[in-house]
Amino acid sequence: MSETQNQTATRRDFLASSSRGLSGIALASLLNPELLTATDDQRIAPKAKRVIYLFQSGGPPQHDLYDYKPYLDKVHGQEVPESVFNGQRLTGMTAGQSSFPVARSIFKFARFGQSGQEFNAELLPHLGEVADDIAIIRSMYTEAINHDPAITFFQTGFQIAGRPSIGAWLSYGLGSENENLPAYVAMTSNRTGQALYDRLWGSGFLPSQHQGVRFRSGKDPVLYLNNPEGLSTSLRRRTLDHLSALNRLHLDEFGDPEISTRIAQYEMAFRMQTSVPELTDLSTKPESTFKLYSEDARKPGTYAYNVLLARRLSEQGVRFVQLFHRGWDTHGGLPGQLRQRCEETDQPTAALIKDLKQRGLLDETLVVWGGEFGRTVYCQGDLGAKAYGRDHHPRCFSLWRAGGGIKGGVSHGRTDDYGYNIAENPVSVHDLHATILHLLGIDHERLTFKFQGRHYRLTDIHGVLVPQILT
Repeated sequence: MSETQNQTATRRDFLASSSRGLSGIALASLLNPELLTATDDQRIAPKAKRVIYLFQSGGPPQHDLYDYKPYLDKVHGQEVPESVFNGQRLTGMTAGQSSFPVARSIFKFARFGQSGQEFNAELLPHLGEVADDIAIIRSMYTEAINHDPAITFFQTGFQIAGRPSIGAWLSYGLGSENENLPAYVAMTSNRTGQALYDRLWGSGFLPSQHQGVRFRSGKDPVLYLNNPEGLSTSLRRRTLDHLSALNRLHLDEFGDPEISTRIAQYEMAFRMQTSVPELTDLSTKPESTFKLYSEDARKPGTYAYNVLLARRLSEQGVRFVQLFHRGWDTHGGLPGQLRQRCEETDQPTAALIKDLKQRGLLDETLVVWGGEFGRTVYCQGDLGAKAYGRDHHPRCFSLWRAGGGIKGGVSHGRTDDYGYNIAENPVSVHDLHATILHLLGIDHERLTFKFQGRHYRLTDIHGVLVPQILT
C-alpha cells in the first residue's frame, strides 16, 4: 500500500470513528436533552420553571390600556410640540401628515387592588381582579418601527430573520421537563392581522430539535400525528424502529447532527400520539372551567381556548408556551377595534393567572403579556371619538409580567406627560430577555452557541436585569 493510500485510510478511519463518537453524543443528548443542557456555571437559582408568553401581535395602544395621561385631556386636539418629537423617526403611514393632533383616550381608568395598579377600567375589568399579581413595565422601548422587524426582534433579539427564537434558546439551555411533549409550543388565534411566520418560533442556527412545535386549531393540533387509516400503532412502532436503524447507519457514516434530530423527532411524534390528543380534548372539563375562561374556551382556535390549553401544557411540563393573538394594529377605528380585542382577551388572561394561582403553579410559572411596540400619542386619520387611530411607536410602551419571581402589584418606569418619551427607568427588549432567562436560572451572558466562528447569545452584547420587579 502506498504512503498516499495509508494516509487516506487513516483519515477515513479517524473520520468514521469520530463521527460515531460525536453522533452517539448528539443522539444521546436528543433522546435525553438534560445531558447537554446549561452547565453549572451557566445556571443560577431559578425562580420559575416555565413561561407562558401571551404575545399581542400588532402593538397594543398603551395610552388606552396601561399608561393613563390626564394631561392629554387638556391638550386634546392640539399639535404635539416639536420638543416632544425630538427627532423621532415616523413611519411612512404618518410622516406625510400635515398635522399631528394629540388624541386623548376616551376610556375610563381606575385603580385596582391593594396596590392601586392603574389601567383601563372599562376594557380590563377582569384583569383588575388580579392587579396585585402583575408588574406593569411602562417604559419598554424597542429599536424597530415596523411589524416584521419588531416582532422578529422580540422573538430573537435581532431584527433580521435567521436567529433562534427565545423559546428555542430555552429548549437548548434547559431541555424538556416531559419526554412526551415538546419543550416549546406555539399557538396562533384564528383571526386576521399581521402575518405570522414559522420562523418566529424557529430554531435558527441551533439544532432543529429546539424549534417550536405549532399547535393548530381543530381536530389535529399537530399535523400527521394520527396514524393513517389501516396502520396500527404496533405497525407504526415497528416501522419507526426500522427507520431508526437506517438513520443510525446513515448517522454513523456521515455524523450529521440533523440525522440525530430526525431520529429524536420521530420518537417524539410517536409519544405525542397519546399525550397530545388527551391534552387538547377539553370536552370533559367541568362547567366551572368555561365560566372562568369564558365560553370561547370551548372553541378551538380562539384566544380563550389557547390560553386554557397553554395552562394545561405548562402544567404538564412544557418549558415555553407562546400564544400569538393578532388584531392590535389600530391605525384607525381604535375604540371599536380595541373593545373587540379586550373582549377576546381580558377574561381568559385573568383566568390564567387565577387558575395557575389556585393550582399552586403561579409561583413557578412566568406569565408575560405584550406586543412588539406601542402606539403614538398623536392621531392617525380622523380625530373623532369613534374613529381615531394611532401609528406605531417604538420609543415607549407598556408590557406586564406575573408569576415566577415577579413582584406583583408594582409599576416600573415612567413616561412623560404625553406618553411619548421615557422619563424614568428605560427597559429594552434585551433587558426583558435577560430578566426572563435570569428567572429561569440562566445567566444570559453565559448561554451561548458557537456559529460561524462566533459565540452568539439571545441578548447579543446587551441586556441588564430589571431587579425592581423581582422578588
